[in-house]
Amino acid sequence: MNWDWDKLKQRQQKKDGGGGGIPPQMDKYINKFKEFKLPGMPLLVLIFIILFFSTSTFYTVAVDEVGVVQRFGKYVRTSQPGLNFKFPSGIEKVTKVKVRRVYKEEFGFISTRGDTGSRTLTGSEGSTVALMLTGDLNVALVPWIVQYRIKDPYNFLFKVRDVRRLLVDMSEAAMRLVVGDRSINEVISKREEIAVEARSVLQAELDNADSGIHIITIEMKKTNVPGPVQPSFNEVNQATQEKEKVIYQAKEDYNKAIPEAKGEAERTIKAAEGFALDRVNRAKGDAARFKSIYSEYAQAKDVTKRRLYLEMLKELFPKLGDKYIVDEGQKNLLPLLNLGKQNGAK
Repeated sequence: MNWDWDKLKQRQQKKDGGGGGIPPQMDKYINKFKEFKLPGMPLLVLIFIILFFSTSTFYTVAVDEVGVVQRFGKYVRTSQPGLNFKFPSGIEKVTKVKVRRVYKEEFGFISTRGDTGSRTLTGSEGSTVALMLTGDLNVALVPWIVQYRIKDPYNFLFKVRDVRRLLVDMSEAAMRLVVGDRSINEVISKREEIAVEARSVLQAELDNADSGIHIITIEMKKTNVPGPVQPSFNEVNQATQEKEKVIYQAKEDYNKAIPEAKGEAERTIKAAEGFALDRVNRAKGDAARFKSIYSEYAQAKDVTKRRLYLEMLKELFPKLGDKYIVDEGQKNLLPLLNLGKQNGAK
């Protein structure tokens, strides 16, 4: 049987044109791709290269941060805020560090509200980090907040592997060191003093470790004792307050009684001294008067004796009252019995 090859090819072409039948051969697509040429291909490649180099060589540093540049992993410089230049990616790398932002670490509690521009992280072991042993062997709950910023980006990035872990551990150690030297009452009542001392200790340790961190402040939250011992602690505080109240009342009574007694003693002493001075002066006056009289008596005994006798009678007679002189020759005293009555009648 003879085959009509032309008719067979026409049928296959009709089937291919209708969307069915055998799929076209791969060599046709390859030939079409080789024949296809996109206009302006070198220009697009050039634009892509320019965009790559411009985005990887120029970078911007914000006003609150600095850029730490590394060349093949080695630190080379620190760039300041603004537009900066570096070698393309793969040669130099930029790490931006915010040096003006205030960071925050919380210990012993979790705040319900986050502050803008800070990050809030809780210390290790959760709330148990606040349990501390005081100097008088009591257990206290001491929550606190550490606020800090990055002062040395180089040390912050390269000198310490985990700066945050170092800060947390040293904060706990510093606070336990300070609290361990004080009694439970001091821990509760002298929080500001403890915060200042803890900040000084923590900053010294971070500087020794080249952490690149500057501690701005340590804020002590409300300190207390653990919940299971809170009622007993309140009773102890109440008893202590009653004791102090009694002591203050006793001091008040003491301050009232003692000065009064001292004043009375001083008044008695002054009165005795005055009485003694009066007696001494009187005795001296009497002695001087006696000496003067005796000198006159020695010169004129009769005249002096008579003068003394008359002066004595002059002082004595006014004190005797009415005086009646009866003649020695009087025989009957009856008329004299009513002399006082007559004077009274007058």
